[in-house]
Parts: sequence; structure tokens; C-alpha cells
Amino acid sequence: MASEHLAAQQKALLQALFGQPDESLVQGFWHSDQPQTQRGLKAYRANGHALAERSLHAAYPVMEQMLGRDNFAALSRDFWHRHPPTRGDLAHWGDALPAFLASSETLTETPYLADVARVEWALHQAASAADAVVDPSSFARLSEQDATGLALTLSPGTALVSSRYPVASLVLSHRHAQPSLKQAAERLRDAVAETVLVWRQGLRPRMAQVTSVEAALLRALLQGQDLPTALDAGLATETDETQVFDFSLWLTSAVTAGLVTGVHDTNLPNHKDTP
Repeated sequence: MASEHLAAQQKALLQALFGQPDESLVQGFWHSDQPQTQRGLKAYRANGHALAERSLHAAYPVMEQMLGRDNFAALSRDFWHRHPPTRGDLAHWGDALPAFLASSETLTETPYLADVARVEWALHQAASAADAVVDPSSFARLSEQDATGLALTLSPGTALVSSRYPVASLVLSHRHAQPSLKQAAERLRDAVAETVLVWRQGLRPRMAQVTSVEAALLRALLQGQDLPTALDAGLATETDETQVFDFSLWLTSAVTAGLVTGVHDTNLPNHKDTP
């Protein structure tokens, strides 16, 4: 049937563009022995590779800096074939890269790259998150009623990335030169673990390194816990008596930075945590 023949042609073309094509299929349906067809398929593949590199560069600029342009281009091509896009908007393509890096046998000596990619993908997602709805009047509920059942509303796109490596330092040093590359390298050498907070302030994705107390507090909020439970989770990690966590000071800073946008009942949805 004509429809079956067309479907087989389309399958052969996709195999030629994204995977290791079945030469018999391509030969039969696309006459790949003809120079004109070979040039056409080569052009399609080249365009796909260029598109893959541009798309991944938009989401992973630090990864490109760390790997170098040529290595990043090779990675983009390999990733394009192993994890081809499944939807038309390539802004949503690339979420599988952290896991792809973690499983790569050629990157076993740089295991921190996968967590760097997780931070960058969280920033990429935050950039397209919904606009925050700020509700300043709702903060009065914290002083007017029992906080049980109440939670802090976090900015859309908020996520946490915890790592055994200094991922905050690595990303910030490449994006903002603070800390310096030398300082980031020293922390990597010393195996300093860091947790990154990502959120959206206005139209701008933001990131910062957070303490274990802040990470536990925010993780509980992201999981839908009320404020008293989240505070208990955070304070349970506090071990340095010289750095007592001041919730009021933290809340003021979080509201100013656009991280916390209001107070809501715990039966309302919040945002997500990135492991």
C-alpha cells in the first residue's frame, strides 16, 4: 500500500539522520547509491548536527567552556543520535544530557560534569518557567495564625541540585568569574560538596550556593511540607553553633531576592526538587 511505502520511507530517512541507518532500507527507498541522494542526506545530517550544537549551547554554555568547542560539538552530535528530539521545540531537548554524561565511559575521570549539567538544565528550565504571582499580603498570615498547615510559596522554576562536587563554584566561576577558576579548581581538588539553589527572579534565572540548613528547609517546602515541618528539617542539620540559622533574616533576604513570593496552604501545589 502507498501509505505503508511512505511510512517505510520516512522510517529510513529518520534512521539515516538520527541513527545508524539500515543501508538496505536506505538503498531501497532513497537510492543512496546515487550521488545526488548521498549529498542530500549528508546535508541533512550536517544541518542536524549544527542544530544540535546550537541547541545544547543555549542550555549548556558552561559545559561548552569546560569541554572546549570541538569536544562539545562532538558531544552534541553523539547526543543527537543517541537521544534524538521527540518534539518540535528544541528548547525542550537536552534534559537527558546529565544522565548521558554520567553514563559515558569516556568521561569517567570527570564525574562532576553530570552535576554541572544538572545545574545548567535547572537554569534553562527556570528561564522558561511561568511568571511569579507575588502575594505580599499573605505574609501577614505567619503572624496572625498558627503556621501549621502554612507553607512558603517559592518562585516558579525553583530547584535544588545537591552534589558531591563543588558544582556551584564551577558554574559561577565560568558564568560570573566569582569565585575564580583557581578557587573552583581548589574546591574540586579538595572534594568540597555543594548544593545549588536555582530560581527565577523576575525574568532572570538565578542561582546560589546554599547551606545544609537552607537546602533541607527548601527541599521540604518543595516536597509540599508546611513551614514548621520544613524548619524542623532544616534545623536538624544545623551542627555549627557559631552559625545559628536566623529564619527571619533568611526570609527577608529570600523575599527580596524573589525566591519566596507569598504564603499558601499546604494543600496547594509548590515546585520541584532536582536530585
